[in-house]
Amino acid sequence: MLTGEILSLLMIGGFFGLLLLGVPVGIGIAVSGLVFGYIGFGPMLFGLVPSRIYGVVTNYTLMALPLFVFMGVMLEKSRMAEELLDVIGHAMGGLRGGMGLAIIVVGVLMGAASGIVGATVVTTGLLALAPLVRRGYDKRIACGTICASGTLGQIIPPSLVLILLADILGESVGTLFAAAMVPGLTLAVIFCAFLLIIGLLRPESLPPIPAEERNQLTRAQLSVKLFKVVLPPMALVIAVLGSIIAGIAAPTEAASMGAFGSLLLALVSGRLNMTVMREVVRASLTTSAMVYFILICAQPFGLAFRGLGGDGLVESLFAAIPGGVEGQLIFMMLLLFVLGFFLEWIEITYIALPLFLPIFQNAGIDMVWLGVLVAMNLQTSFLTPPFGWALFFLKGVAPPGVTTGDIYRGVLPFIGLQILGLACLFFFPSLATWLPDAIGW
Repeated sequence: MLTGEILSLLMIGGFFGLLLLGVPVGIGIAVSGLVFGYIGFGPMLFGLVPSRIYGVVTNYTLMALPLFVFMGVMLEKSRMAEELLDVIGHAMGGLRGGMGLAIIVVGVLMGAASGIVGATVVTTGLLALAPLVRRGYDKRIACGTICASGTLGQIIPPSLVLILLADILGESVGTLFAAAMVPGLTLAVIFCAFLLIIGLLRPESLPPIPAEERNQLTRAQLSVKLFKVVLPPMALVIAVLGSIIAGIAAPTEAASMGAFGSLLLALVSGRLNMTVMREVVRASLTTSAMVYFILICAQPFGLAFRGLGGDGLVESLFAAIPGGVEGQLIFMMLLLFVLGFFLEWIEITYIALPLFLPIFQNAGIDMVWLGVLVAMNLQTSFLTPPFGWALFFLKGVAPPGVTTGDIYRGVLPFIGLQILGLACLFFFPSLATWLPDAIGW
């Protein structure tokens, strides 16, 4: 007779088997959970699943997710990134690697505005990759910079990852947003430092923008454009995130104001029309529906895994790991990193993480610090071959001279830099805990 523990292992194996057969993730996880859950404890499963699904669709915090998606898509469709890249690129163009630095800065601003990796990578790829290659940039460094800048939206608030992690960890969204701010900016600084060092060691790889091109704008004109282009989206982001972190508004309330603010920015810039509105609504609906579909489908899987005694298996596995709680934490980080080669962040967040979470809750680990560690770890899943989505996004818009090999080799140093950032956060937890403690969260 099959025990619950064996059934839970078969359920995990069945899920990965369905993925290998090409079954969509949401359907695969729901089918494996329902089938093995029914085998394990009968029709009772079907009486428990509806209440779990109801809890997801009525979760007030998760209502912020489609609103933040709308805000980011509206700012992207209104060509904010195009203007930002042009103005910041001219401002930094005199430096070796200045355009690369501009891409990182735009990645930070776009990440804070939307948190959508695809939008940032595709936009900067379309606008910057061909000009960078034409100006003599090393194709691999250019590709890696664009992909890495796009992933910053996964750690810099208002990140969709952080919103879902707040729900899983039982922490407030504002606390996680505050905790992720310093690590996210630290990672951006690490990227910038890398480009500056490469510019010094290999100046031919990252040449500055020619002086005649930079001189097309006077300093006064550039200052005015910086004020007009950079200040409005930055003010919107600061208002939205500041109201959440300061406790003035709930995440859903702040997200609704952010969505409304993005509409106003598009209207004031003269770029709001029915075509743009239709594209924004469609893209927001598609992204939000995908996230909610996987969240709903993950409920029977999680319910069946716990009901079959899978928690006991995980506890036994972690108990056998040497090094105590730190060793167990390193093991989980390595496992999440490897899973990132094959799965998307949302599947890892709602399938793998809840399996390990009780171990660290019982050990007294700071859940806020753990949440930011996990978010930064999941960020690498967008860069790691063979299924890093940032690689696919960039390949889809890359000019003919840029090969898949250029993109894959280009992201390798940035994967190493993300691991360096993760190590800094692991050994210096105050990077994540300082700001929440300072503001009294």
